Amino acid sequence: MDAEIRRYHPALDALIPKDAAVETLAGGFNFTEGPIWFQAGYLLFSDIPENTIYKWTPSGEITVFLKPSGCDAATWKAGAFIGSNGLTKDAGERLILCEHGNRRVTRLEPDGTKTVLASHYQGKRLNSPNDAVYKSDGALYFTDPPYGLVEEDKDPAKELSFNGVYRLKDGELTLLHQDLTRPNGLAFSPDEKILYVANSDRGRMIWMKFPVQEDGTLGAGAVFADVTHIRDYGAPDGMKVDTNGNLYCTGPGGTHVFDAAGNALGLIVTPEIPANLHWGEADARTLYITARNGLYRVRLTATGIRP
Repeated sequence: MDAEIRRYHPALDALIPKDAAVETLAGGFNFTEGPIWFQAGYLLFSDIPENTIYKWTPSGEITVFLKPSGCDAATWKAGAFIGSNGLTKDAGERLILCEHGNRRVTRLEPDGTKTVLASHYQGKRLNSPNDAVYKSDGALYFTDPPYGLVEEDKDPAKELSFNGVYRLKDGELTLLHQDLTRPNGLAFSPDEKILYVANSDRGRMIWMKFPVQEDGTLGAGAVFADVTHIRDYGAPDGMKVDTNGNLYCTGPGGTHVFDAAGNALGLIVTPEIPANLHWGEADARTLYITARNGLYRVRLTATGIRP
C-alpha cells in the first residue's frame, strides 16, 4: 500500500504538518517490533522471528545489537515468535526487554548480562510478555498475551489460564487485569491517571482505558476506541502518547491518531502494516514506526512522552 497521511479532523494539522511524509529507513527484516530511542542518538528495535535486536543510527547504519534477544534455546518450533518484542528503558537508560521465547521480562545491564525482572506469576510461567511501560514511581506495567507460544492459548506449554496486564514494583508482581483476550500495547496519559491498553484480537479490536488508583492498581475499564468494523489488515498493537494527551496507536490499516476524548483525528499509512512506534530525536517529535519487514518515520509537530 502507498504511504500517506489521511486527515479526518482539522485538529490533526496541529500535530502533523500538512507537508509531512512517511519516510522509509530500512527493509528486509522478518517482523519488526519494539522501537526505542536512546539519548546517545540511536534507535533499537526487535526482529521477533530472527531473535535479534538491531541498532539504527541517523547515518543509516544498521548493526546487530543483541542476539539472541528473547530465546536462549538452541532450537525452537517452526513459526514461533521467539525473540524480544516490546522494548523500553528505565530511568538509568538500561534496556528493558519483553522476551517471548524465554517468557520473561529482563533488564540488560551495562556489562551485557541480564537481570530477570519477572518470569512467573504465583508459581506459573508467564505466557510471553509483549509490551511494557514505566510509571514515574518506578513501577513497570506490562502485558502478557500468548503470541510467543506456537499454539497460543491452546499451547500445552501455557501455564496460565488468562492473558494478563501486570505491575511490577519493588520486586512484587501484581495482576491488574485478566479479561482481555489479547492485551498488547499500553501507555499512560500525561498525568498518569489513565492507563490505555490495546486488545489485538481481530474479533474485538479495541483500546481500553483504565483509571489508575492511588495505589497503582486499576479501576474498572471502559472502551476508549473500537475499530472492529475496519477490515484492513492489522490489529491494535503498540501505542504512544504526546504531551497533550493525543494517542498514536498502530492498528488495522495504519497508525490511528486519537485525541484524549477518543475522537479519530487521522491515520498514518505506512507501506506495511505497523506493529509499534516510538518518539525519536532530541526533541521527541519524530515517530519511528516498525512495520512488518521495514522501519519508517514521520516528522511531527507534536512532542511525545517517552522514558
